[in-house]
Amino acid sequence: MFSSNSSFVKGAAILAVAGISARVIGAGFRIVLAAILGDEGIGLYQYAYPIYTTLLVISTAGIPVALSKIMAEKIALKDYREAFRVFRIAFFLLTLSGLVITLILFWGAEYIALSVVKDLKAVYPIMAIAPAIFFVTVMASLRGFFQGQQNMAPTAASQLLEQLARVGISIYLVVTLLPAGLEFAAAGATSGAAAGGLAGLLMLALLYWRKRYQFKSLAAQQQEHNPDPIGRIIGRIFSLAIPVTIGGLVIPLITLIDLAVVPRQLQAAGFDLETARALYGQLTGMAGSVVYFPNVIALALSISLVPAISEAFALQNKILIQSRAAIAIKLTVLFSLPSALGLFLLAEPITVLLFNNAAAGYSLAYMSWSVIPLCLYVTTTGLIQGLGRPITPALNMFYGGLVKTILAWFLTAIPELNVGGAALASVVGIGVAAALNLYHVSRFTDWRGGLRELILLPGLAVAAMSVVVYLTYEVVSRFTESYLSAGRQNGLATLTAILIGILIYGVVLLLSGGLQRSELLMIPVLGPRLANLAGRIRLNRIS
Repeated sequence: MFSSNSSFVKGAAILAVAGISARVIGAGFRIVLAAILGDEGIGLYQYAYPIYTTLLVISTAGIPVALSKIMAEKIALKDYREAFRVFRIAFFLLTLSGLVITLILFWGAEYIALSVVKDLKAVYPIMAIAPAIFFVTVMASLRGFFQGQQNMAPTAASQLLEQLARVGISIYLVVTLLPAGLEFAAAGATSGAAAGGLAGLLMLALLYWRKRYQFKSLAAQQQEHNPDPIGRIIGRIFSLAIPVTIGGLVIPLITLIDLAVVPRQLQAAGFDLETARALYGQLTGMAGSVVYFPNVIALALSISLVPAISEAFALQNKILIQSRAAIAIKLTVLFSLPSALGLFLLAEPITVLLFNNAAAGYSLAYMSWSVIPLCLYVTTTGLIQGLGRPITPALNMFYGGLVKTILAWFLTAIPELNVGGAALASVVGIGVAAALNLYHVSRFTDWRGGLRELILLPGLAVAAMSVVVYLTYEVVSRFTESYLSAGRQNGLATLTAILIGILIYGVVLLLSGGLQRSELLMIPVLGPRLANLAGRIRLNRIS
C-alpha cells in the first residue's frame, strides 16, 4: 500500500512524537512518585515491573509483530480477505493468553515475591499490576491490525491515552493509600498500568469498529481468494511469534537477573538491605527511566520498519529494502549519539532536576553510554524481523545478556563501583548484541554503512554540541547563582544547555552535510521548510 521511504519514516515520526509525549508525562510521574515514595518506595514499585514485562511478553508471544508482518505481506499482494482472517485468529489467541497469564500472576503473587524478589512487601504491587496484562495483550492485537496496514496513528493515540490514564489513577491511589503503608502505596502506583491499559483498549476498540467496515469493503471487492487452512495460519503466526517472544523475553529476563543479582551483590559489597534497595531504585527507577527515553524513537522506527520491510520483502524489492535499512540506521545514529553524550555530560544535573537526587547521577553517567547500542539493537531488530528472521536478534541479545550477567555479578560487588558496575555491564552486554545485529543486517541486505555519514559527520556535530553544552551549563550556573535558589539555578542551566545543545547539533549537521535534502523532506511538517531553508542558504551540500 505504501512504496516510498517517507511513508515508514512518517509513521515512525508519529509514533515517536506520541512516545516522547508519553515519556515526558511518565517522567513527570516519576518525579512526583519519587517525591512521595522516596528511594525505598520506588524500589518496591520497580520490583513489580520486571515480572510484569516478562509475563506480558509471554502472553503476547510475539503475535502482534507476526500479525503486522503477515498482514503487510497480504495487503502488498492485495489479499485483504486473508489479511482479515489472520487478524481474527491472532485476536483470539491473544485474548486467551492474556487472560491465562493475568490469573497466573495474580494468584501466584505471593510465591513470586518470596522466591524471586525475596521481599514480602512486593506482593501487593505484583497483584495490583496483574490485570494490566489482559488489557494490554488484547490492545496489542488491535495495534497489530492497524500497524499491518502501516497506519501508526491509532497506536500513537492509544499510547498517549494509556499513559494519561495510568499516571492520573496511579497518583490518586498513591496519595490515598500511602497512610496504609509504603507497600500499599506502591501497589496503587502499579495498578495504574491496568487503568491505562483499559483506557487504551477502549479507544482502539472504537477505532477498529469504524475501520473494519472499510477493510471489509476492500475484501468484498477482491476477485480471487484462496484461503489457507486455519492450522497453517496458526503455524505461520507461531513460527514468527515464538522467536520474537524468545527475543522479547531476553531483555525482561536480564532485568529479572538484575533484580536477583544487583541487590544481592550490593549487599556482598557491604551495603545493608535498605541501602541496596535504594541504590537499585536509583539505577532502575531513576537512571534507567532517563536512559530509555531516547529509545522511544528507536522503538517507533522498529515498529514502523516491520511492515515496511515486510512489504518490500513480499514484493521482492531488494533496492527498497536496502534503502529503508540505510535510512533507519542513519536516523538511529543521528539521535542516539547526541543523546548519550548529553546524558553523560549532564548526568547529575538531570537527576537533580528530575528526581532531586544527585546520587542517581552516578548511575546515569555510566548508563548513558548504553543509549547508542540499545537504540541500534532495537532498530535493527525491526529490520531483521521484517525480513522473516526473528530468531536472529533473539540469539544476539542472548549472547549480549550472558556477557552482561557475568560482568554484573563481578563488577557490582566492587564497593567503589557498586551500581556503576551493573550499569557498565549493561553497556558492554547491549553493545555485543547491537554489533551482532548490525553484522546480520549487512549480511542479509548487503547494506554497508559509510564511515563519513555514520561516524565522522555526526561525531563532529556531537563534539561541537558537547563543548557548547558544558560551557552553557557553567556560564548559566555562575550567572544565576547569586539570585536563584540551587534547585532553580540547576534547572535553568540544565534546560538551557539542552536546548542550545540541540540547536548547535542540528546546525553543525546541516553545515557539514550530515543531513541530505532528501532526508530532510521525510520529516513531517517541518521537513520541507527545513529543506528549502537549507537550500536557500546553501547549508546542505547535497541537493
